Amino acid sequence: MMIARCCLLPPPFLSAVKTRCFAGETSDTGLLFREKLIYLQDLNVDPHKALRVNPSLRAAPISSVVSVETLLSSTGLSRPAVGRILDMFPDLLTSDPESDILPVLRFLSDEISLSDEDIPKSISRCPRLLISSVDFQLRPALAFLKTLGFVGRDTVTSRNTVLLVSSVERTLIPKIEFLEEGLGFTRDEVAKMVVRSPALLTYSVDNNLAPKVEFFMEEIRGDVKELKRFPQYFSFSLERKIKPRHRLLKEHGILMPLSEMLKVSDGQFNLWLVELRLRSVERRM
Repeated sequence: MMIARCCLLPPPFLSAVKTRCFAGETSDTGLLFREKLIYLQDLNVDPHKALRVNPSLRAAPISSVVSVETLLSSTGLSRPAVGRILDMFPDLLTSDPESDILPVLRFLSDEISLSDEDIPKSISRCPRLLISSVDFQLRPALAFLKTLGFVGRDTVTSRNTVLLVSSVERTLIPKIEFLEEGLGFTRDEVAKMVVRSPALLTYSVDNNLAPKVEFFMEEIRGDVKELKRFPQYFSFSLERKIKPRHRLLKEHGILMPLSEMLKVSDGQFNLWLVELRLRSVERRM
């Protein structure tokens, strides 16, 4: 398996100057530090931000930083992608590849069963995975998601591994409970909704779920069963799509299922609106 055999050889793109520094051909501390800064800049990592966030980087040998890049590159991540991740999370620059990063990669491979091709996709979508504890964060989150129905053909994939970095107690359970209480659904009904639309568990209760539930109940006055059939309702912008489209339909006395109202493009929606208005006029003639 790719992860098990990932090596810690220097990347082929390292300059000869940097290679001399790794080999200890110079003992000038200032020169070594400058080479480290150049190396970070070459990765598109902001050295000033990295040193501010991770002060231990100042004393870390450049070879340890290179070993982190090498391991991440071995997963199939491009060098720009590695640089973006390290710039986002500078603490990774001084992490131990064997004890800190490799367990996460093995978890994705062995316990999530992601393919070699999907592991870099998963990391790119959610780099926070790399700084999450397997024992205290990722594995408990996976166990909870399995109780909701993320198993078999509905198992966690590279598209929704972002759910694994959410706290079960502080994030996932409160969202589940809000949907139960706000919509009057049972735990099983909410579980089926989130399995169909995993993004539900990534939305803020205050900024997304609550306002949309309120608008659905008070303005649309729809049947909550429709939200079970179309949980993707919560993925659409309330101000830019849900409200204006509902207003137009209401003005013309037109009823339309949520899925039809929201899934089509603006052009298609406007075309449907014209057609429905013409039919309404014809029926009154």
